Order: sequence, then C-alpha cells, then structure tokens
Amino acid sequence: MAASELSLGVVFLSLTMIGLLGNFLLLCHYMFLYLMRYRIKSTDWVLIHLVVASILTVLGKGVPHSMAAFGLKDFLDDNGCKLVFSFHRLGRGLCIGCTSFLSVFQAIIISPRDSRYSELKIKAHKHGCYALYLNWAIHFLISSINLVHMRARYGNASTANLKSFLYCYSVRHDQASDIFYAALLSAPDIFFLGLMLWASVFMILILYRHKQRMQHMPKINTSSRSSPESRATKTILLLVSTFVSFYTISSLGQLIGAIVDNPSWSVVHLTAMASLFFPTVCPFLLMSRDSRVSSCCLTLKITRHFPKASNQEQN
Repeated sequence: MAASELSLGVVFLSLTMIGLLGNFLLLCHYMFLYLMRYRIKSTDWVLIHLVVASILTVLGKGVPHSMAAFGLKDFLDDNGCKLVFSFHRLGRGLCIGCTSFLSVFQAIIISPRDSRYSELKIKAHKHGCYALYLNWAIHFLISSINLVHMRARYGNASTANLKSFLYCYSVRHDQASDIFYAALLSAPDIFFLGLMLWASVFMILILYRHKQRMQHMPKINTSSRSSPESRATKTILLLVSTFVSFYTISSLGQLIGAIVDNPSWSVVHLTAMASLFFPTVCPFLLMSRDSRVSSCCLTLKITRHFPKASNQEQN
C-alpha cells in the first residue's frame, strides 16, 4: 500500500470515528435533556434531526470511503452500493434542509414583535414538525434514484456504460442526461440554500440593529453578556457559514463527477473529505456553545457523588 493511500485512510478513518462519536454524544445529550424534562425548544428538535442526518452522512460516506482508502475495493455488492449511496444522499440532503430550517426558525424567533414575521412565531412552534417530515420525504425520494443507478465493482463483466466511483459504479448516460440529472437533484438544495442565506442575512441585520441600539443606551443598563437569543443566533450563523463553506466544495466536486466520465483520484477524495467535514465538526461546535451541556455534566456529577441529596431535591 502506498504512503498516500495509507495517510488518506487514516484521515478518513479519523473523520469517521470522530464524527460518529461527536454525533452520538450530542444525540445522547438531547435524550438526557428530554428524559430530565428540560424545556426542549423548537430549534432543539431541528438539531436532533440534523444529528441523525449527520450520522447517516458519516455512515454512508465515511465508512466505505475509509475501507476503500485502505485498499479494499470490491467489498460491496449491488445492494450494498445502492444502500450506501442512498444513505449518503439522504443524509446530505437532510443536513442542508435541517440547517436551512434551523436558520429560518431562529430568524423568526428573534424577529421584533412589531414585524410582519411576528405572527409566524406561533405557527413555527406548532407546524415546525411538518416541515421536518416534508424534508425527510423529499430527500428520501431523491435518494431513491441511487437504488436504480448504482452497481457493484465486481460481478459486472462489461464496464463500458458504467462510471467508476472508487468502490462502486454508476450507470453512465450521455452528457446532456447527466447535466439534467445533476440539475434536477440540485433543485431542492438550491431552494434550501436560498432560504438559509435569506435567514442568515435577516439575522445579521437584526443583530446589527440590536448592537446599534445598545450603544446608545446608558452603560448602567447594558449587560456585559449577550442574551441567550443572541448567543443562539451567533451559533447558528457560525453553523451556517461552516456548512456553506464545505457544501460549496462538495457540490463542485459532485458536479465535476457528474459531468466527467471518469473523475480523477483527487476530485473523488476531495469531494468525500468535504462531505465529511461538516457532520464531523457540527456536534462539537454545538456542544461547545450550548451552556446546557455543562449543566447536564454538573447534574450527573452531583447525582453520582450525592445520590441521596439529589433525590431529596427532586422530591
């Protein structure tokens, strides 16, 4: 095995293990909040779906790509290739949909009471779950296309009409059909990306106006710490900027792979690495900026060392 393949295998395996560990820790964190009867906000439900989407992305892209980087090429049959690429497409689509909904919900929450979006605050809490279920339905249908086009590397005597994707093949069409399929599959992503950018600009304007008002207020009435809504908004903006950065690189690589007959080795690996970075970084970014994580750890520590006292406090 070449040194380049070994180093790539170590990188992909590290991203996969770290991503799975971080997302499962964050999922356990939200389960703990729910079991301890903490107040679960509407954005928390979106984050739970985002965590599940990140797990699907890491499993669908990180695990098989790590095995392929270590030299295993023919470890999937036709059904395995269909499921792996479907999981990755589903998780990737859910990530952009959940990130878009997260930014839209937060923009509605922090909108001024006298704005035209104030009426949407109640509707967002009541009907937000339907948007998440619709997100699952849309991307489940999109990911099902891979159930038709993906093939295994072994067991196919003729590869004339197949396009290689490192450890699987895809049915090759003419260039016009490939461009059409790429545009069709990208249409929901473009829509969600537009929602995300609109909500991000809206939140930045609200934060800027709030900062301008705070500067004109007497210092005795201003707090040195920002409000929870402001901290949550800044966290979501950081999450959106991180997602857009890696999503752009991944989308360019996928576009090249869809148009070119045989994508180069560097394009395939760079696209896979960009797809893994966001679901790997996302849970640690959220946990580092969520104050409830430290409070949950403190509760667990008190319960472990003083179980009787904690039981008396609950009674």
